[in-house]
Amino acid sequence: MTKNIESSQVVSPDQSGLRLDQAAAQLFPEYSRARLQQWIKDGDLRVDGQQGKVKDKVFGGEQLSLHAEPENSDQYQPEDLLLNIIHEDDSVLIINKPVGLVVHPAAGNYSGTLLNGLLAYCPELAELPRAGIVHRLDKDTSGLMVVAKTLQAHHDLVAQLQQRTVARHYEAIVQGVLTAGGTIDAPIGRHPVQRQKRAVSEGESAREAITHYRVKTRFRCHTHVTVQLETGRTHQIRVHMAHLGYPVVGDQVYGGRYKPPRAAAPELLAFLQQFKRQALHARTLGFYHPETTIYVQWDAPLPEDMQELLALLEQDRD
Repeated sequence: MTKNIESSQVVSPDQSGLRLDQAAAQLFPEYSRARLQQWIKDGDLRVDGQQGKVKDKVFGGEQLSLHAEPENSDQYQPEDLLLNIIHEDDSVLIINKPVGLVVHPAAGNYSGTLLNGLLAYCPELAELPRAGIVHRLDKDTSGLMVVAKTLQAHHDLVAQLQQRTVARHYEAIVQGVLTAGGTIDAPIGRHPVQRQKRAVSEGESAREAITHYRVKTRFRCHTHVTVQLETGRTHQIRVHMAHLGYPVVGDQVYGGRYKPPRAAAPELLAFLQQFKRQALHARTLGFYHPETTIYVQWDAPLPEDMQELLALLEQDRD
């Protein structure tokens, strides 16, 4: 039988001025904003024991108490999908997600997602929030993800994400030649006009976002970088690198108009023109195992398309 959700968090001073649903989204990141808003309206998510409204402001120090029925993953259909599982034990699954796989059902993608595949592979995950998924990768970003198999593991991993003890290292190929690595500390919120996009912003929806990047290889017109996330905002690496002026190669949302590099080899130009996904891969994932508390880490090599692109870039600078 599925257990009810019982959890509480205290609003921090730096969340003062946020709407109740915005603060709740930060304090309970394992649940969708829409779900949290509904719980607020139903009185399942209370402020200091009192029912609030979605748009109420918080000032810091309030206790948000959540007493609710879990999200029902049974509404989604199990589907037999080929999952690249590189590790499994009683607590977690480590998956190497391919390009093109949507993680969670949403408008326009109600089937064929990682969640659908997880429900077929392990039906018990229907009892967990989002079938055990605690973080996401964009559809066209490849690489490592962890999925919790128990409620205890789910709570533990979410807490580690909040405490920033989960190591997430990415590799990306960006446009332009970076002279050195650095840190981008710039809040990210919804784009003021295009609501499906994110942008560096000081607006009401903006949240702290910190990205560390290091130059791995410089090419004639591109740079191969390694990236470490300190926070995990939607599209964070893509938004931050574009904000810096070095958008990720192939990014159809934040990359701007394609500008072919001057005097590039025909093979490279042809490959870049048909490279329609962001050249971004979640290479390394590490955390403290929820059951043993021992630090564990996995690594997934670059997918073939990024390896081929790097090989062409190497040839182009000769």
